[in-house]
Amino acid sequence: MPELPEVETVRRGLLPAMEGVVLKRTEVNRPDLRWPFPDRMVERLSEVRVERLRRRSKYLLLDLSSGETLIVHLGMSGRMTVSGDPLGQFLHDHPMPEKHDHVVFHMGNGARVTFNDPRRFGAMDLIPTDRADQHKLLAVLGPEPLGNRFDEPHLIAALKARNTPVKSALLDQGIVAGLGNIYVCETLYRAGISPRRKAGRISAARVAAMVPIIRSVLFEAIEAGGSSLRDFRQADGELGYFQHRFDVYDREGQPCRTPDCPGVIARIVQSGRSSFYCPSCQR
Repeated sequence: MPELPEVETVRRGLLPAMEGVVLKRTEVNRPDLRWPFPDRMVERLSEVRVERLRRRSKYLLLDLSSGETLIVHLGMSGRMTVSGDPLGQFLHDHPMPEKHDHVVFHMGNGARVTFNDPRRFGAMDLIPTDRADQHKLLAVLGPEPLGNRFDEPHLIAALKARNTPVKSALLDQGIVAGLGNIYVCETLYRAGISPRRKAGRISAARVAAMVPIIRSVLFEAIEAGGSSLRDFRQADGELGYFQHRFDVYDREGQPCRTPDCPGVIARIVQSGRSSFYCPSCQR
């Protein structure tokens, strides 16, 4: 499932085609994805301007001139791609429709934005913009890891009383929004902390040190266009490349990249998810 860097990469790719542009017409080619589409979705997404295109955690939010916000979740296989951009920022002409093109946005500048989702685990909803933060998907989220509300005191306080492994705690979207399995593994490696260690038993100094590491890992992933492991594509259809920089994720049995470390990357399963780490230098 796309994590924060992948969704942010998509957002940035969609900006020139959508932000400030009138959404002339919307095609909806099935009644639902993970749940039914909003009532009168075609009507509500026609002849409205996209005033702002933003991201909250792993969700895209399109604030519209109608006073509503379209919430988009890519799910496991959803992707939004742009074609026919008259500004010349995208190379692709309008392709022939594909089987899983479930929603198509026809923009006033000639661009076409297509939501394709073979597994249909994605989702869309419409809500008044002034109540968007109260939506059931957004109200439970903690601070953005790249925002000012995510800082050392917050993370220290959030982990202090947790008796769960630190890997599980960092995946809790109520503690920090948008982090997923890949980037938590990479963060813990750089911090030298084992994913098995109980969150509440890590010193405040080591917890505080994770804050800039989390930001660094995410910024690097965004710059690389995200990680393309299966279905993820950027808005121009290209792959992301951060997977080529993984230090531990998906490197089971390979040598640790820490200088002079004799360790070999191991994989364990925690809460049904694979954790990759170096048993020698992560304690």
